[in-house]
Order: sequence, then C-alpha cells, then structure tokens
Amino acid sequence: MKKFIKKFGIVFLSLTIAAALLAGCGAETAKTAEGADAADAAGAFRTLEEIKSSGTVNIGVFSDKSPFGYVDENGEYQGYDVYFANRIGEDLGVKINYVSTEAANRIEYLQTGKVDIILANFTVTPERAQEVDFALPYMNVALGVVSPESAPITSLDEIGADDQVIVISGTTAETYLEKNNPEIKLQKYDAYAEAKTAFENGNGVAWANDNTEVIAFAIENPGYVVGIPSLGSADTIAPAVAKGNATLLDWLNEEIRALGEENFFHADYEATLLDTYGKEYEDTLVVEGGGAEGAADTSAKQ
Repeated sequence: MKKFIKKFGIVFLSLTIAAALLAGCGAETAKTAEGADAADAAGAFRTLEEIKSSGTVNIGVFSDKSPFGYVDENGEYQGYDVYFANRIGEDLGVKINYVSTEAANRIEYLQTGKVDIILANFTVTPERAQEVDFALPYMNVALGVVSPESAPITSLDEIGADDQVIVISGTTAETYLEKNNPEIKLQKYDAYAEAKTAFENGNGVAWANDNTEVIAFAIENPGYVVGIPSLGSADTIAPAVAKGNATLLDWLNEEIRALGEENFFHADYEATLLDTYGKEYEDTLVVEGGGAEGAADTSAKQ
C-alpha cells in the first residue's frame, strides 16, 4: 500500500509539474502573440527616415474630384492637393506613389500603412483626430448644398419627408446631417463620380458636400445653384498621417510653415483653382503657413 501511495504521489507530482510547464508555455505564447500584434500595430506606418531611405512616399489623393484631385486625359494626377503633394515629394527628395482613395477609406489607408500621407480634401474634426494625426491646415472649408435651379433648396427645412439628399460616405456632410438632421433621408455613395452621376440623373433633391466642391459643381454644370453655401461650422482641410507618426507629422508642419513664407498655397490656388472659383474666393479658401495655428506654434518654439 505504501509503495502504491509513493508511486501515485510521484505520478501526481509529475503531472502537476507538466501542467505548470504547459501553462507557462501557453502564457509565453500568448505573450509573444500579443507582443507581435503590438509590434505589427506600431509598424503600420513608416517614419520619416524610413520613407527617405525607401526613396518613395505613398500619398493618398482623390482621382475623380476635379479641381482638387483627379486624373487627366494623359493619366496624370492633377489638382490643388496634387500640386501640394508634388512639392512634398520634391522637398523630401523622393518619388511619389499616388494612391487613389475615396472618402470612406482615408483613415483605413493610413491605419493599414497603405499610404504615408493623405491629401484628399480631409476636413479636420475631433472624431477623426482620435484616429489619425492632422498636420497644420492649408485650406478653409464649410459644408454646402447644391440643387437644381428649377427647384432650389435654400434651407434644410425645404427638404420634404420623402425627399433624399445625396452624400458621399465618410464625409463631414454625412456626419453632420445624421447628427443634426436625422429626419432627412440620405442617399449614400462611396465615390465622388457616382454621387455626381446620381445627382445629374435626378436621384436626389440636393447634394450636400464640402462647399468648395458644390460651388465648383454648380459653376461647371449650368442649371444648378448652391442654395446653401455654408452649413454648420467653418472648418479646415489638412494633411493627415497615421496616429503616432511623430517624425513625419513634425516634418509636414515645418514644411507647411516654410511654404507659407513663399505664399505657396496662393500659387497653388492660382495654378489649379483660379479657373473654377476666380479671384474672389482665393483669400477666403487659402490658408498659408498653417494660419493662426501655425503662427502660434512658431511663437511657442521661439
């Protein structure tokens, strides 16, 4: 009997030790996997030095939003954002790989490392600032609403219960209307070109978007009017990088300040937007050197 108890005790102790070892291995495996996930998350973006070493910067722009970002008849990217992007590549000393983006995937493209910088009419909002890091602004913007001249919408109160307003998914127009006017029915599209076609085909009583874009649409397409030129608060447009990419963000801020000293963004406007908006909108839309925020940052560093 004593021999059996002794033998059972040895077996039990062995099993206990084995279980502890297995548990330790499992914990270590879990810890390693967790560490790998953290490393993957931290490595989703490329630092400034990594971009320079690679010789290429990936910049997300629109490919169908003339005059801000579009592809011309020769297959070349053009527009206000692209003019700025070209200068970024030049001053970084690298080539640019343009990545066509849509409003709804701008944040995703940064978070997954598909692009290093987003320059796609990206309006700065507190909600977006929780997911990406914005550099200093280079343009002012508000929301606007365009409608047919034959049935102009000059107030949101004029939109009937059965009417639909066209918006692009992932834009501030969608967010604003869902928050402030949930009774308005929205017809959502992923791409600018799809929304434009739907609106031209009479699929909505109005189209809500950045006022720069709806003004441009009305100018380029006779028969439409911007009945609501400013909706909600005035905002700014800025470049964005992945959350935590401090080296690239700092470089962009210094670049924007330096470009402001040469009135670069006014030159950009005159090269890409003047034909659409004319001189009267130039000082209203353009932000040089990050504006008051850039001046405040510069003062803080002195």
